[in-house]
Amino acid sequence: MDSVPSGTTGHERSTPLGPAIPMPPGVPIRRPVLLSLGRTTLNTTVLLVVYYLLPLNRPVTWRTAGWFIGGLFLIALLVAAQLRAILRARYPTLRAMEALGTSIPLFLLLFAALYEMISTSDPAAFSETMTRTDTLYFVVTVFATVGFGDITAVSETARVLVTIQMVGDLVLIGLVIRAFLTAVDRGRQRRQHEHSESAGRGG
Repeated sequence: MDSVPSGTTGHERSTPLGPAIPMPPGVPIRRPVLLSLGRTTLNTTVLLVVYYLLPLNRPVTWRTAGWFIGGLFLIALLVAAQLRAILRARYPTLRAMEALGTSIPLFLLLFAALYEMISTSDPAAFSETMTRTDTLYFVVTVFATVGFGDITAVSETARVLVTIQMVGDLVLIGLVIRAFLTAVDRGRQRRQHEHSESAGRGG
């Protein structure tokens, strides 16, 4: 967990991302943790509500492909903005948790919405006609590489999109999460450096 740069006491806590960071006893971090969890839960809930309210019973057209590509581009912009926010955050680890709690659901819901539209337009695109809850279940199983096999892509279009999602999953896990962890490490180092400079001026 992140430390609060206020005073030194000699107590340290080691982290897997770098050297030990000073941790004053009795640091009031419960409130930031609760606020972070609350914001993450709220963001995910809002995304789910929007997903269930969107009019997805429309035919798939080239305009749909444009909206899908635009959605992926917006997610990339969101990730870039979140990286900068993590670097500047007072609690980089908590900020990274919030970023993941928004980026991953948004990425999965984008594909779930597209699968729902495809299933509505072509009931034979998947091994069974899917509801919105079914598509959520499907995208999560693909993301988690569980592969139960109860729902499978049948049409060529559906298989292409599932392949794109699998590649996106690998990018999200292998690059984005690693970038967030690197940003957390650098954010901690920046806070520690600022604290050291402040302590030096105070001394």
